[in-house]
Amino acid sequence: QLQLVESGGGLVQPGGSLRLSCAASGFTLDYFAVGWFRQAPGKEREGVSCISNSDGSTHYANSVKGRFTISRDYAKNTVYLQMDSLKPEDTAVYYCAADLARGFVTIQAMCVSGDLELWGQGTLVTVSS
Repeated sequence: QLQLVESGGGLVQPGGSLRLSCAASGFTLDYFAVGWFRQAPGKEREGVSCISNSDGSTHYANSVKGRFTISRDYAKNTVYLQMDSLKPEDTAVYYCAADLARGFVTIQAMCVSGDLELWGQGTLVTVSS
């Protein structure tokens, strides 16, 4: 069974950091583009960051550029999202997703669309003092 499992969410003060993990099971994540998305209460889902499987290219939403970093650990079959300088507006449920079949032309298109085949269950990030 193909599965993505997120972890690493929690409560953090403004200005703090968290690292989210997206671990794959049942398949090799290396072969697929992966994205992090978030949804805050009452808001639409937003593509936060995506990473290519081919050349390692990345895309970040303007709201997180310079603060978040997406990366892969091939040995652990995991994609990470390092989140620094967190703000209250970063509060949301964060999901990772993999592009198993769509094959978006660009990572940016993937992040904007979010029309992906495999999703994790989400992890809650709360930024509050």
